[in-house]
Amino acid sequence: MKNIIVVTGGAGFVGSNLIEFLLNRTKFKIISLDNYSTGSKKNQIKNKRVKYLKGNTSSIKNILNLKKKKIHTIFHFGEFARIYQSFNEFDKCYDSNSVGTKSVFKFCLENKIKLVYSATSASLGNSGRDKNLSPYAFTKSKNLELLENLKLWFNFKFEVIYFYNVYGPRQIKTGKMATVIGIFEDHYFKRKPLPVVKPGTQSRRFTHIFDTINVCYDAWRKNKCCHYSISHKKSYTILEVAKLFGSKIQLLNARPGERYASALTKMSQNNRIIRKYGKINLKDYVSSFIKSVDYEN
Repeated sequence: MKNIIVVTGGAGFVGSNLIEFLLNRTKFKIISLDNYSTGSKKNQIKNKRVKYLKGNTSSIKNILNLKKKKIHTIFHFGEFARIYQSFNEFDKCYDSNSVGTKSVFKFCLENKIKLVYSATSASLGNSGRDKNLSPYAFTKSKNLELLENLKLWFNFKFEVIYFYNVYGPRQIKTGKMATVIGIFEDHYFKRKPLPVVKPGTQSRRFTHIFDTINVCYDAWRKNKCCHYSISHKKSYTILEVAKLFGSKIQLLNARPGERYASALTKMSQNNRIIRKYGKINLKDYVSSFIKSVDYEN
Protein backbone atom coordinates (compact mmCIF):
# COMPACT_ATOMS: atom_id res chain seq x y z
CA MET A 1 0.00 0.00 0.00
CA LYS A 2 1.37 3.40 -1.00
CA ASN A 3 0.73 5.48 2.10
CA ILE A 4 3.68 7.90 2.17
CA ILE A 5 4.13 11.39 0.72
CA VAL A 6 7.67 12.78 0.51
CA VAL A 7 8.27 16.54 0.63
CA THR A 8 11.76 17.66 -0.33
CA GLY A 9 12.59 20.92 1.40
CA GLY A 10 10.06 20.01 4.09
CA ALA A 11 11.79 22.12 6.73
CA GLY A 12 11.72 25.20 4.52
CA PHE A 13 9.19 27.96 3.97
CA VAL A 14 6.96 26.38 1.34
CA GLY A 15 7.59 22.76 2.31
CA SER A 16 6.65 23.21 5.98
CA ASN A 17 3.40 24.94 5.05
CA LEU A 18 2.61 22.12 2.63
CA ILE A 19 3.25 19.45 5.28
CA GLU A 20 0.94 21.22 7.73
CA PHE A 21 -1.74 21.41 5.02
CA LEU A 22 -1.39 17.74 4.05
CA LEU A 23 -1.66 16.64 7.67
CA ASN A 24 -5.00 18.42 7.91
CA ARG A 25 -6.36 17.23 4.54
CA THR A 26 -5.04 13.68 4.12
CA LYS A 27 -4.25 10.55 6.11
CA PHE A 28 -0.87 9.96 4.47
CA LYS A 29 2.33 9.55 6.41
CA ILE A 30 4.85 12.22 5.45
CA ILE A 31 8.62 12.17 5.08
CA SER A 32 10.55 15.43 4.82
CA LEU A 33 13.92 15.29 3.07
CA ASP A 34 15.89 18.49 3.64
CA ASN A 35 19.60 19.35 3.75
CA TYR A 36 18.82 22.32 6.04
CA SER A 37 20.83 24.76 3.97
CA THR A 38 17.88 27.15 4.24
CA GLY A 39 15.41 24.97 6.13
CA SER A 40 15.14 25.16 9.89
CA LYS A 41 14.21 22.81 12.70
CA LYS A 42 11.92 25.60 13.90
CA ASN A 43 9.73 24.85 10.88
CA GLN A 44 9.30 21.18 11.75
CA ILE A 45 5.69 20.22 12.44
CA LYS A 46 5.27 18.15 15.58
CA ASN A 47 3.12 15.22 14.51
CA LYS A 48 3.54 11.45 14.75
CA ARG A 49 2.78 11.10 11.03
CA VAL A 50 5.81 13.18 9.99
CA LYS A 51 9.41 12.00 9.86
CA TYR A 52 12.26 14.43 9.17
CA LEU A 53 15.38 13.21 7.37
CA LYS A 54 18.52 15.23 6.71
CA GLY A 55 20.16 14.72 3.34
CA ASN A 56 20.63 15.90 -0.22
CA THR A 57 18.23 15.05 -3.02
CA SER A 58 21.18 13.75 -5.04
CA SER A 59 21.21 10.83 -2.58
CA ILE A 60 17.45 10.25 -2.57
CA LYS A 61 17.76 6.72 -3.92
CA ASN A 62 20.00 5.62 -1.05
CA ILE A 63 18.04 7.53 1.60
CA LEU A 64 14.57 6.31 0.62
CA ASN A 65 15.36 2.97 -1.01
CA LEU A 66 13.69 0.92 1.75
CA LYS A 67 10.54 3.05 1.53
CA LYS A 68 10.24 3.26 -2.27
CA LYS A 69 7.36 0.77 -2.62
CA LYS A 70 5.27 2.72 -0.12
CA ILE A 71 5.78 6.22 -1.59
CA HIS A 72 2.74 7.57 -3.39
CA THR A 73 3.95 11.09 -4.28
CA ILE A 74 7.02 13.28 -4.05
CA PHE A 75 6.47 17.03 -3.81
CA HIS A 76 9.84 18.28 -4.99
CA PHE A 77 10.23 21.73 -3.45
CA GLY A 78 13.79 21.37 -2.16
CA GLU A 79 15.91 23.31 -4.63
CA PHE A 80 18.22 26.32 -4.65
CA ALA A 81 15.72 29.14 -5.08
CA ARG A 82 17.33 32.56 -5.40
CA ILE A 83 18.24 34.43 -8.59
CA TYR A 84 20.99 36.83 -7.51
CA GLN A 85 22.63 34.34 -5.16
CA SER A 86 22.90 31.74 -7.94
CA PHE A 87 25.69 33.83 -9.51
CA ASN A 88 27.81 33.67 -6.36
CA GLU A 89 26.90 30.09 -5.47
CA PHE A 90 26.75 28.49 -8.88
CA ASP A 91 28.02 25.09 -7.68
CA LYS A 92 25.33 24.86 -4.99
CA CYS A 93 22.68 25.94 -7.47
CA TYR A 94 23.77 23.37 -10.07
CA ASP A 95 24.20 20.54 -7.56
CA SER A 96 20.74 21.12 -6.14
CA ASN A 97 18.73 22.09 -9.20
CA SER A 98 20.40 19.92 -11.83
CA VAL A 99 22.09 16.94 -10.14
CA GLY A 100 19.66 16.68 -7.22
CA THR A 101 16.53 17.23 -9.25
CA LYS A 102 17.55 14.72 -11.92
CA SER A 103 17.99 12.18 -9.12
CA VAL A 104 14.46 12.92 -7.86
CA PHE A 105 12.98 12.60 -11.36
CA LYS A 106 14.79 9.31 -11.94
CA PHE A 107 13.74 7.90 -8.55
CA CYS A 108 10.09 8.75 -9.30
CA LEU A 109 10.27 7.29 -12.80
CA GLU A 110 11.91 4.03 -11.75
CA ASN A 111 9.46 3.44 -8.88
CA LYS A 112 6.25 4.77 -10.51
CA ILE A 113 5.94 7.58 -7.98
CA LYS A 114 3.76 10.60 -8.69
CA LEU A 115 5.70 13.89 -8.90
CA VAL A 116 4.61 17.45 -8.10
CA TYR A 117 7.34 19.89 -9.12
CA SER A 118 7.68 23.56 -8.19
CA ALA A 119 8.66 25.64 -11.22
CA THR A 120 9.23 29.38 -11.23
CA SER A 121 7.99 32.37 -13.16
CA ALA A 122 11.67 33.35 -13.52
CA SER A 123 12.37 30.49 -15.93
CA LEU A 124 9.85 31.22 -18.66
CA GLY A 125 8.97 34.90 -18.26
CA ASN A 126 9.37 37.51 -21.00
CA SER A 127 8.27 35.02 -23.69
CA GLY A 128 10.98 32.60 -22.61
CA ARG A 129 13.89 35.03 -22.85
CA ASP A 130 14.34 35.26 -19.07
CA LYS A 131 15.48 31.63 -18.82
CA ASN A 132 19.09 32.69 -19.47
CA LEU A 133 19.15 35.68 -17.10
CA SER A 134 20.66 33.68 -14.25
CA PRO A 135 22.02 30.22 -13.36
CA TYR A 136 18.88 29.71 -11.28
CA ALA A 137 16.48 30.44 -14.14
CA PHE A 138 18.58 28.35 -16.54
CA THR A 139 18.60 25.24 -14.34
CA LYS A 140 14.87 25.50 -13.68
CA SER A 141 14.04 25.87 -17.37
CA LYS A 142 16.20 22.86 -18.25
CA ASN A 143 14.34 20.79 -15.66
CA LEU A 144 11.07 21.62 -17.39
CA GLU A 145 12.52 20.50 -20.72
CA LEU A 146 13.66 17.26 -19.11
CA LEU A 147 10.21 16.62 -17.63
CA GLU A 148 8.50 17.09 -20.98
CA ASN A 149 10.94 14.68 -22.61
CA LEU A 150 10.43 12.12 -19.84
CA LYS A 151 6.70 12.35 -20.50
CA LEU A 152 7.32 11.83 -24.23
CA TRP A 153 9.83 9.01 -23.83
CA PHE A 154 8.45 7.12 -20.82
CA ASN A 155 4.91 8.45 -20.23
CA PHE A 156 6.11 9.98 -16.96
CA LYS A 157 3.29 11.48 -14.85
CA PHE A 158 3.74 14.77 -13.02
CA GLU A 159 2.19 18.12 -12.11
CA VAL A 160 4.13 21.38 -12.48
CA ILE A 161 3.27 24.45 -10.39
CA TYR A 162 4.76 27.86 -11.26
CA PHE A 163 5.36 29.97 -8.15
CA TYR A 164 5.23 33.77 -8.14
CA ASN A 165 7.07 35.57 -5.32
CA VAL A 166 5.55 33.62 -2.46
CA TYR A 167 5.24 35.26 0.97
CA GLY A 168 3.66 34.52 4.34
CA PRO A 169 4.25 32.49 7.54
CA ARG A 170 7.75 30.97 7.91
CA GLN A 171 9.25 32.99 5.06
CA ILE A 172 12.96 33.73 5.43
CA LYS A 173 13.42 37.24 6.81
CA THR A 174 17.18 37.59 7.24
CA GLY A 175 20.33 36.54 5.40
CA LYS A 176 21.15 36.12 1.73
CA MET A 177 18.19 33.80 1.04
CA ALA A 178 15.54 36.10 2.53
CA THR A 179 12.45 37.02 0.50
CA VAL A 180 11.50 40.59 -0.42
CA ILE A 181 8.49 40.67 1.89
CA GLY A 182 10.47 38.91 4.62
CA ILE A 183 13.25 41.51 4.41
CA PHE A 184 10.76 44.38 4.53
CA GLU A 185 9.03 42.88 7.57
CA ASP A 186 12.34 42.41 9.37
CA HIS A 187 13.50 45.96 8.62
CA TYR A 188 10.15 47.45 9.59
CA PHE A 189 10.23 45.61 12.92
CA LYS A 190 13.80 46.82 13.57
CA ARG A 191 12.92 50.36 12.41
CA LYS A 192 15.51 50.24 9.63
CA PRO A 193 15.12 51.66 6.08
CA LEU A 194 13.67 49.20 3.58
CA PRO A 195 16.28 48.18 0.95
CA VAL A 196 15.02 48.48 -2.63
CA VAL A 197 17.18 47.46 -5.59
CA LYS A 198 17.27 50.13 -8.30
CA PRO A 199 15.31 51.23 -10.18
CA GLY A 200 12.50 49.97 -7.94
CA THR A 201 10.04 49.80 -10.82
CA GLN A 202 10.50 46.04 -11.18
CA SER A 203 7.02 44.51 -10.98
CA ARG A 204 6.09 41.29 -9.19
CA ARG A 205 2.93 39.27 -8.62
CA PHE A 206 3.29 38.57 -4.90
CA THR A 207 1.31 35.47 -3.92
CA HIS A 208 0.45 34.32 -0.41
CA ILE A 209 1.69 30.92 0.71
CA PHE A 210 -1.83 29.70 1.54
CA ASP A 211 -3.02 30.40 -2.01
CA THR A 212 0.08 28.66 -3.38
CA ILE A 213 -0.38 25.55 -1.25
CA ASN A 214 -4.05 25.29 -2.16
CA VAL A 215 -3.20 25.11 -5.86
CA CYS A 216 -0.45 22.54 -5.24
CA TYR A 217 -2.93 20.36 -3.36
CA ASP A 218 -5.69 20.73 -5.97
CA ALA A 219 -3.30 19.89 -8.81
CA TRP A 220 -2.10 16.79 -6.96
CA ARG A 221 -5.65 15.68 -6.15
CA LYS A 222 -6.98 16.17 -9.72
CA ASN A 223 -4.02 14.24 -11.16
CA LYS A 224 -4.32 15.59 -14.72
CA CYS A 225 -0.59 15.79 -15.54
CA CYS A 226 -0.75 19.54 -16.25
CA HIS A 227 1.13 22.79 -15.77
CA TYR A 228 -0.39 25.32 -13.36
CA SER A 229 0.58 28.84 -12.38
CA ILE A 230 -0.47 30.48 -9.12
CA SER A 231 -0.13 34.24 -8.87
CA HIS A 232 -2.15 37.23 -7.77
CA LYS A 233 -3.95 39.17 -10.48
CA LYS A 234 -2.50 42.45 -9.20
CA SER A 235 1.16 43.21 -9.66
CA TYR A 236 3.18 45.67 -7.57
CA THR A 237 6.48 47.40 -8.19
CA ILE A 238 9.05 46.89 -5.45
CA LEU A 239 8.80 50.59 -4.59
CA GLU A 240 5.03 50.33 -4.28
CA VAL A 241 5.40 47.44 -1.86
CA ALA A 242 7.98 49.33 0.22
CA LYS A 243 5.63 52.31 0.42
CA LEU A 244 2.88 50.08 1.82
CA PHE A 245 5.02 49.76 4.94
CA GLY A 246 5.32 53.54 5.31
CA SER A 247 9.02 53.35 6.24
CA LYS A 248 12.10 55.09 4.92
CA ILE A 249 13.54 53.54 1.76
CA GLN A 250 17.18 52.88 0.89
CA LEU A 251 17.94 52.41 -2.82
CA LEU A 252 20.57 49.76 -3.64
CA ASN A 253 22.60 49.32 -6.82
CA ALA A 254 21.14 47.10 -9.54
CA ARG A 255 22.11 43.42 -9.44
CA PRO A 256 22.82 40.85 -12.18
CA GLY A 257 19.90 38.66 -13.19
CA GLU A 258 17.30 41.21 -12.10
CA ARG A 259 13.95 40.81 -13.84
CA TYR A 260 11.97 43.95 -14.54
CA ALA A 261 8.58 42.35 -14.97
CA SER A 262 6.90 39.24 -13.61
CA ALA A 263 4.76 38.50 -16.64
CA LEU A 264 2.40 35.55 -16.59
CA THR A 265 4.24 32.48 -17.81
CA LYS A 266 3.49 31.31 -21.33
CA MET A 267 4.25 28.02 -23.04
CA SER A 268 3.35 26.34 -26.30
CA GLN A 269 -0.21 25.23 -27.01
CA ASN A 270 0.81 21.62 -26.40
CA ASN A 271 1.77 22.48 -22.82
CA ARG A 272 -0.84 25.06 -21.91
CA ILE A 273 -0.58 26.47 -18.42
CA ILE A 274 -3.73 26.50 -16.33
CA ARG A 275 -3.74 29.87 -14.58
CA LYS A 276 -4.94 30.14 -11.00
CA TYR A 277 -5.16 33.37 -9.03
CA GLY A 278 -4.67 34.00 -5.32
CA LYS A 279 -7.35 35.48 -3.10
CA ILE A 280 -5.18 37.03 -0.39
CA ASN A 281 -4.24 40.62 -1.18
CA LEU A 282 -0.73 41.86 -0.37
CA LYS A 283 -1.96 45.28 0.72
CA ASP A 284 -4.29 43.70 3.31
CA TYR A 285 -1.52 41.39 4.47
CA VAL A 286 0.95 44.25 5.00
CA SER A 287 -1.69 46.32 6.80
CA SER A 288 -2.37 43.43 9.15
CA PHE A 289 1.36 42.93 9.76
CA ILE A 290 1.90 46.61 10.59
CA LYS A 291 -1.01 46.59 13.06
CA SER A 292 0.41 43.51 14.82
CA VAL A 293 3.89 45.04 15.11
CA ASP A 294 2.60 48.41 16.29
CA TYR A 295 0.44 46.63 18.87
CA GLU A 296 3.46 44.71 20.20
CA ASN A 297 5.48 47.93 20.46
